[in-house]
Amino acid sequence: MTETDAPKIEFPCPRYPIKVIGDAGEDFSDLVIEVLRRHAPDLDADTLVVRDSRNGRFLSVQLLITATGIEQLQAIHSDLRATGRVHMVL
Repeated sequence: MTETDAPKIEFPCPRYPIKVIGDAGEDFSDLVIEVLRRHAPDLDADTLVVRDSRNGRFLSVQLLITATGIEQLQAIHSDLRATGRVHMVL
């Protein structure tokens, strides 16, 4: 499959998964939810999945949102990285 054959996302895209990996801490998932709500107020909190890394140093938080466009996804990524606690946004 080449880059031109890759599936395209059509916006709005309901149930778009956002996975955030960062430094573990009691308030990490709350921080992620707060940032996501700024950009995707309709996020489905019932889809929240939180996982610890094997050694407990990192935490992954996954939620589903309705993605409205590339600009929204870029803003989410920038704001999450600006927290200083996020290492990766997928």
